[in-house]
This record gives sequence, structure tokens and C-alpha cells, in this order.
Amino acid sequence: MLSTKLETKAFPGKFGTVFAVVMLMLSVAVTAGGKDQDNDKDKDKDKDKDQQAFCRYVTEQAAAQRDLLLTPNAVGGVTQPNTGLPMQLVWGVSGSLSNMRKAGLTMDAARKNCELYSATSSAQQDLQYALPSLEKRALQHRLGLIQHARESLDALLATTNKMVEAQNATRPTAFALQTTRIKLGADQADTQSKVAALYTPPLSNRPLKELVAEKQSREVHEQKALDKLSRQNNWDVALSVGAHQQIDPLIDTKGAYGEVSISYNLASRAINKHLDHAADAYDEWKKVQEGDVSRNADILKQQLADGISVQENRLKALQEEQRQIESSLQLVRDAETTAALDFRNQLATAQLLLEIEIGDASFRSDELKEFLGKNF
Repeated sequence: MLSTKLETKAFPGKFGTVFAVVMLMLSVAVTAGGKDQDNDKDKDKDKDKDQQAFCRYVTEQAAAQRDLLLTPNAVGGVTQPNTGLPMQLVWGVSGSLSNMRKAGLTMDAARKNCELYSATSSAQQDLQYALPSLEKRALQHRLGLIQHARESLDALLATTNKMVEAQNATRPTAFALQTTRIKLGADQADTQSKVAALYTPPLSNRPLKELVAEKQSREVHEQKALDKLSRQNNWDVALSVGAHQQIDPLIDTKGAYGEVSISYNLASRAINKHLDHAADAYDEWKKVQEGDVSRNADILKQQLADGISVQENRLKALQEEQRQIESSLQLVRDAETTAALDFRNQLATAQLLLEIEIGDASFRSDELKEFLGKNF
């Protein structure tokens, strides 16, 4: 550590001027910091309650550290000069230009931390509830398909009951339709239960790729703010002003004193190099950290791609089954026998059930493709 000290003693007029300048600088810095804090509180009004609470926490912590750094230290004590002079009583204040600089950087780091938290929490929420939100929409669409199938089945059941009353059809034929109606009711109740069990908060309309990019940008800004704060420890200009009085023997010999101390760390270049490497390492770590937004976004993207593949394969299989049923229906469409009517009703109910599954698979596939294209 290289240190240079400049000391003056007994300059009452200059002492008053220096002290006034120092206090003016400190008061301006405190006032500016207070205004910044008030502006930050106004901006927080539009943020989520969770984000507001965190921002208030970090801002108050930073404000406490800022006030500590900006406020001069009161010093006092008794000293025995090694030059053989009488014992002296000294008192005064001391301040540091480095601390004044740190005060502003501390508040800036707190703001960057708040912005990072807001960006991270927004991206995390959208990532966490992306699939549940898609699932809930798919289930609600399935309820519509089930309701449409029930209406078609009720019409078919009414027609069959009339034929039973006219003795043109048997009761087992109508019972098969009633069994299918029971299955649809159970499917509807199960789907409604799944919808009710899914919690999906309001999500952002912004694409996930933008939210993730913003979060990564905020991380860079926060690391730069912390880097600047750390670099501030490499140098300092300290100023002490006050008065002294001889106390042994006690005589009226009051006088002013002032001291300026300049320090610079000789390892600053190496320290700054390590700080740069640490920032790069932090960025690389966040890209592969399990549970981080960037990693979760990659996982979600793969899940969406896999989900699309599953639904497309499911849709192809269901459409093939539908073609076979339609082919069988063509064979018995004009048949008038009881057996043919019973078989035709079985095919019709199977077709209704297939239409639900085909509509569900098609909707899910389209929703996944749209979500993937919009967000990635």
C-alpha cells in the first residue's frame, strides 16, 4: 500500500473553510441519495407485490450502508507526540472520498439487484406455469368436445328409444348408448376436476425468449455494478479536520489541524483482472446452472418439442381408427335388421369418443406449436 500524508496545523480560517466544504459535499450526496430512493419508490408502485417487497428490502439495506459511508466519523482522543511535545487532546471529524463514491455505487448495485430480481421472477413464473397453462386450456377445450358429444349422443339415444317403443329395436341397443353416456359423464367430471386442480396465475404476454434475454441483461448490469463497487477499494483519499489543545500542563493553546491521506493498492491491476474473470465465470455458470432461468428455458423448449411429437403420433393413430370406423359405418348405413342397427349404434358411439380424442390431440398439437413458435 502506497500512502502519502499531508498535514497542516493551526490554520483556523482555512480550517473553517475546509470543514464547510466537506460538510456541503456530504449533505449534497445524502440529499441526492434520498431523492434517488424516493424516485425508486414511485417506480415500484406498478410492480408486483413480491417484487416490491424485495426491492424495499434491498433498498433499505443499501440506504443504511449509504448513510454509513456518507456520514463523517467523529474522532477524539488523547495523544502524546513522540517529538517530546506536551500531551494533546484532539477532536474533529474524518471522511473519505472513496466512501462517498461507494455510497452512490451501493445504491446503484441495489437498484440493479432489484431490476434483476424483477426480471428473474417474471421469467421464472412464466416458465413454471407455461405447461400448466397450456394443459388447462386443453382441458377446457376438451370439456367443450365432451359436451358436443353428449348432445349428439342424446339425439341418437332419443331416436333409438323411439325405435324401441315401436319395437323396431331392442332395449340392449339403447342400453349400450346409455353406457356410453355414463362414460362421457365420468370423463366430463374427471376433466373438470383436473381443471379445478390446476393453478395458473396471469402470465406475461411477452415471449419467453425476451424475458430470458432481459434477465441475462440484468445479470450483466448487476455484475458490472458489483464490479465497480469492488474496484473502489483499490484507492482512497481520506480527509480529517479538527482541533487540538495541550492538556499537560493545561493551557489555552487551542489550534486547528487537518490531514489528507492518499492510498492506492499496488495489486489493483491483478485484482481487476480477477474481477473480470469472475464476471465471465459467473455468466458461464448461469447458462448451465440447474434451476436457473436460462437452463429451464432450454428444458421447456425440449418438452414442447417432445409434446408436439407425442400429440402428432397420437393424432395419426386416432385418425386411422376413425377411417376404419367410417368404413364400417358405410357397410351398415342402410341395413334395417336389429343386429345391424345395434352394430351401427356401437360404431356411432365409438366415433363420438374418437372425435373427442382427435379434437383434443389436434388442439394440443396446435397450441404447443403456436406457443413454441411465439416464445422461442
